[in-house]
Amino acid sequence: MNTIQRLSSEAHDHHHGQNRWAVIPTREKLNADPDLRGRGVTVAFLDSGFVLHPDIEARIIEFHDVAGEERDMSGIHEPRPHHWHGTQTVVSCAGEGALSDGVYRGLASESNLVLVKASENGMITDRTIEAGLEWVLEHRQRLGIRVLNLSLGGDANVKTVDSRINTLAERLTDAGVVITVAAGNDSGSKPIPPASAPSVITVGGYSDCNSFDEDHFDLYHSTFGATSDGLIKPEVIAPAMYVAAPILPGTDDYRAAEALSALYSAPDYLFAKLLPVLGPIAGIGRESEPAAARTEVESHMQTRKIVAAHYQHVDGTSFAAPIAASIVAQMLEANPGLTPSVVKNILVSTARRLAGFPSVRQGFGIVNAAAAVAAARSETHFLSKEDYSPPRIEGRRIVFSFHDDNATDVKLVGNFNDWNETSDSFYSCRNGLWCASTPCLPKGRYAYKFLVDGKRWTEDGSHGLKEEDGFGGFNSILDLI
Repeated sequence: MNTIQRLSSEAHDHHHGQNRWAVIPTREKLNADPDLRGRGVTVAFLDSGFVLHPDIEARIIEFHDVAGEERDMSGIHEPRPHHWHGTQTVVSCAGEGALSDGVYRGLASESNLVLVKASENGMITDRTIEAGLEWVLEHRQRLGIRVLNLSLGGDANVKTVDSRINTLAERLTDAGVVITVAAGNDSGSKPIPPASAPSVITVGGYSDCNSFDEDHFDLYHSTFGATSDGLIKPEVIAPAMYVAAPILPGTDDYRAAEALSALYSAPDYLFAKLLPVLGPIAGIGRESEPAAARTEVESHMQTRKIVAAHYQHVDGTSFAAPIAASIVAQMLEANPGLTPSVVKNILVSTARRLAGFPSVRQGFGIVNAAAAVAAARSETHFLSKEDYSPPRIEGRRIVFSFHDDNATDVKLVGNFNDWNETSDSFYSCRNGLWCASTPCLPKGRYAYKFLVDGKRWTEDGSHGLKEEDGFGGFNSILDLI
């Protein structure tokens, strides 16, 4: 076990506040429960690299480098390029907001952290991802890992049966670990491992345009569509733009951001005195007149996306996924007995689609932190992956399952029963689980939905094989071959 040496807190004599380009904190974006912070939940991250940062350093319980290049994190005094991505993803999920007076605190700010560096010579490959997943699988029980975030992607687009990455992801979910995965940032590509693994929660992105007004919201250019197995990803979307993340201490960017922030907030009488000292650090010419220099300061801050002295705003599904992971940590704090299947079911069933945009690009829609936590808190049934699963054949019948504690009536409706809303009823079998079966059908491709309480149509949340229904939603697909 690596010994993590704690760094003493630096004393700062400057302003930590936001500037006029500040972004809305995540907890406000998502209306998250302010009393839940992932207490007692261990979240692991597989990423390119990490450095100790005041937002997270006190809660790191273990660090592992699959390549053996970095024995521990205490010796990293000058961050390298591969350290940025991982540190920023962790802080977006679980940062304490130590350098922003708590403003940019993540939703899982009191969770325990396990950091796994999955790069070699700064590069992430299928082999390093596999090594990281194997390490998490081996050590998950000792470290109490309940959530794993993967803001990375493999090299090969293959079916799950041929993917070591996806196979390991499935084994981890079977072992009780909830996995959130970044969908990717290329809307012209298809999801690949690990985002294509059936049981993981694949997270796409949206932009709130730094506004609470949903009329301004837009979809991010996330990867979406059918995987090699035919499953539709992502399941949900989360903020992927205007997300606050740390500027790494010990870097030129950090020093420049401090200098720019000091100049920005300085009154006129002090600005002229500070300019010769801080201007060169901030990239402002010494010869600039004060008025021109102020304009230049603001231009630099916008270009560098500085939202506070030590934070910038970032974008990508690499940040949407850990934000989803932070909601999962809150759910598990509220109800530690939840299984990965139930967590996924709650997240998708409480999400809400963004109107006016294709369902295939957003899955079940925007994560709803408050509703997901409320549902987690009230959930008393602990379904296994076997309980809540895609349709399966038992004997000469096809068995379907659906989970909804509040439903009073559920119908199975599809082209195999002429979309008859009264012909095939589910029965309440146990633990909020509804079951239905139909005689085995001839070989072919069948579309179906569930009709809940005679008014709510929904696709099969346990089954990723689906197609757009032409009405802004999906039909689930049953392939019999």
